[in-house]
Amino acid sequence: MIPDELHYTSQHEWVKERGTALRVGITYYAQDQLGDIVYVQLPDEGATVTAGEPLGEVESTKSVSDIYAPFSGTVVARNDKLGDEPELINADPYGAGWLVEIEPTAAVALDEMLDAQAYAELTGHE
Repeated sequence: MIPDELHYTSQHEWVKERGTALRVGITYYAQDQLGDIVYVQLPDEGATVTAGEPLGEVESTKSVSDIYAPFSGTVVARNDKLGDEPELINADPYGAGWLVEIEPTAAVALDEMLDAQAYAELTGHE
């Protein structure tokens, strides 16, 4: 259930290379813990995000949670479908439920992020 080709953070975001930009979303584990997602707030294209700082938030039937930027950069794309269909995160967190694409301001050491096995050990889920 945890895709091998992605990179993960301890804040439950995933990162995927998309050319020079990096696509970011929240993991299956994160959306499962949140429950039914009813609203997503994302930064505008062109916004600057800072590593470790909130870049947006997701609201579920249980709570509101910040989404943290896994690295610094500029938002070059956002998943506007989530405005009308936030439940895409629940249905397909690693595909149609992606959040933003960010052009990093500096090289991102993806190999220093968690791999699928390390993320599985962190969460206790496969």
